[in-house]
Amino acid sequence: MPAVGGIGPANGKAYPGILTRFVTISCIVAAMGGLIFGYDIGIYGGVISMDSFLKKFFPSVYEKQRSDTSTNQYCKFDSQTLMMFTSSLYLAALLASLVASSVTKLFGRRLSMLIGGILYCIGAIINGFAEAVWMLIVGRMLLGFGIGFANQSVPLYLSEMAPYKYRGALNLGFQLSITVGMLVANVINYFFTKIEGGWGWRLSLGGALVPALIITIGSLLLTDTPNFMIERGQSEEAKKKLIKIRGVDNVDEEYKDLSAASEAMNQWRNLLQTKYRPYLTMAILIPFFKQLTGINVILFYAPVLLKTIDFGSDASLMSAVIIDLVNVFATLVSIYGVDKWGRRFLFLEGGCQMFICQIAVAAFIGVKFGVNGEPVELPKWYGIVVVLFISIYAAGFAWSWGPLGWLVPSEIFPVEIRSAAQSIGVSVNMILTFLIAQIFLPMLCHLKFGIFIFFASWLVVMSIFVYFFLPETKGVPIKEMTIVFKNHWYWRKYIPDDALPHGGNGNLEMGSGV
Repeated sequence: MPAVGGIGPANGKAYPGILTRFVTISCIVAAMGGLIFGYDIGIYGGVISMDSFLKKFFPSVYEKQRSDTSTNQYCKFDSQTLMMFTSSLYLAALLASLVASSVTKLFGRRLSMLIGGILYCIGAIINGFAEAVWMLIVGRMLLGFGIGFANQSVPLYLSEMAPYKYRGALNLGFQLSITVGMLVANVINYFFTKIEGGWGWRLSLGGALVPALIITIGSLLLTDTPNFMIERGQSEEAKKKLIKIRGVDNVDEEYKDLSAASEAMNQWRNLLQTKYRPYLTMAILIPFFKQLTGINVILFYAPVLLKTIDFGSDASLMSAVIIDLVNVFATLVSIYGVDKWGRRFLFLEGGCQMFICQIAVAAFIGVKFGVNGEPVELPKWYGIVVVLFISIYAAGFAWSWGPLGWLVPSEIFPVEIRSAAQSIGVSVNMILTFLIAQIFLPMLCHLKFGIFIFFASWLVVMSIFVYFFLPETKGVPIKEMTIVFKNHWYWRKYIPDDALPHGGNGNLEMGSGV
């Protein structure tokens, strides 16, 4: 079988350029957009485990999880209203991502970030002052609109600004911001839950205003990408900007390729062409598989899950903080290694690591609660081991499917379909996140510890997909991605020779693959 992945140094075009201070600062500022997504993931799992919050808005859940007569520990938090509150954000993000595609294409990545930040600000204020469930849901939906715009625009901005040699590390700054946002959120929850009077949840929810202001102000400080300037017909300005961000005067080749690609822009219609089928497949399956790693079960509901297995409220929040600390450091490992070890290696290693941990957690929780959810007395070290395996799982995700689930789709799309394909990727991401957030608690109630086996099974499927169907994109200029797929044993049949970039020889040097 021909090599599946493992691309070495490209024999195609390698555009000249260095990592300039301007690009570094711009990418750091843009990547801060991940804070709002991370803060949201981290804050709500802790808030819905706070007794004062449940007592005010979800009294039935409060009574169920406080009751000594409830023997089924798996069903303590099962509530349709509670799930609608948590999952409404992702439904809104799904709708926003479809609109954000057109906004990003017509008005630029910066404006899309700005809109996202403003909407998130409004949602944070409403949630912080909420007095009824409907206010919480309205606030959550506004947060979702903000996240939809940010997740559409930030990865695109990073991929277009970064030199191809450093694209992986700079793009993963977005994922690092997500993990930092989660960590900050859980630390805040830990301390705010101790506030007397039980109103600390207001500070936790309202605190989302801080990361929202960061992306709002940051978007005003950024400049448009050369890609967008070319799309808008600002040819001279685009070439000057390309010279500035690449740090060299000779940008003629890259500029010529960007200009040629922009002429073919009819994005949604282009997506249906056979030659774009490999990219459309990746736009759908990579975010689809990412959510089926089970990460939202672990991270979004970590405090609830840990409280369910008899951690106290404080202990569950502190354990979530530990998991998020692991997440941050593991993301730094990914930033270091993504352009050194490659995307495929991290995908496969992370998938194997998460599979082992999911099986281990299923076994430990199954022994503790059995099938009927009746707990038995076990030593404290038992709970510590569960947290250890969850932390190892989080580390595996944080250096594989977490960051690469955003990076790989955003870097492989040709410019003529990039905005539309990114919109599809974000939409699939949000659809799956919405569904999992909506059905996780009933799944936990009915599947019990088998829910972890369910996600572990998907990890096997997605690892097989990566092994056979995902080519390596390490060190490949965005414009040369067509050659990568043309050299792939399966995708080559969809890409005609005339689809190769002008001047490309169609022979990137293939390293060791399958």
